[in-house]
Amino acid sequence: MGLNEQPRAVRVDIGELALSGFGAGIDPDRVSAAFQTELARLVRERGVPLAAAGEGTAIEALSDLPPLPATTSPARLGEALARAVHAGLSGRGREET
Repeated sequence: MGLNEQPRAVRVDIGELALSGFGAGIDPDRVSAAFQTELARLVRERGVPLAAAGEGTAIEALSDLPPLPATTSPARLGEALARAVHAGLSGRGREET
């Protein structure tokens, strides 16, 4: 950061995440905690390129996000979900094959 640059705040407000198709053993609170921790880390370390366009940029919906892994680990699921959301916020949805 240069001398004249001010730190910028990035606020990510996600109203609802709806996950379906996961077993009853997936604890939603643990998924949420892992998601929040990983998304905060990714935003802190890599920023949010789509928000660099200006103040108050709002992204209403993300599409073509990378697929989530088949897992029974709430921590792994939360981290993978955060990476998928960050990819969407960075303008990188699902890669073309």
